[in-house]
Amino acid sequence: MGDLEIRAAVAEDVPAIVAMLADDPLGAQRESPGDLTPYLAALERLQADPNQRLVVAVREGRVVGTLQLTIVHGLCRRGATRSIIEGVRVHADERGSGLGTRFIEWAIEESRRADCQLVQLTSDKARTDAHRFYERLGFEASHEGFKLQL
Repeated sequence: MGDLEIRAAVAEDVPAIVAMLADDPLGAQRESPGDLTPYLAALERLQADPNQRLVVAVREGRVVGTLQLTIVHGLCRRGATRSIIEGVRVHADERGSGLGTRFIEWAIEESRRADCQLVQLTSDKARTDAHRFYERLGFEASHEGFKLQL
């Protein structure tokens, strides 16, 4: 992976992060790259929460990927701590380079360091390529997810 660095996201990374979030048919419907105000406010909330890790992958000074890892403490599973991986995006120029695998491996190791007993993620039903990718990394499709828009 050469000079790849995975580090905490900062405000200067937000335009690149939002561009990657919007760079597919689903994201194009949900994201608003023209107005970064809500994203910058969200970054501040994430930075203030010790259970949130919003990271970017940087190669040659350019943000080429992003991922959010959330640590959740709970009572289920004998008081287990779990992590949730969300918002995984790899820049179009980097797809197929192994960056996605490196990102997920980073998240799993970070979860271990946080004493998590389970790593979970969701992926939209339409993202069949992503489903194959996660299964290749050992994840199992074990639940049906539900959402309620508020």
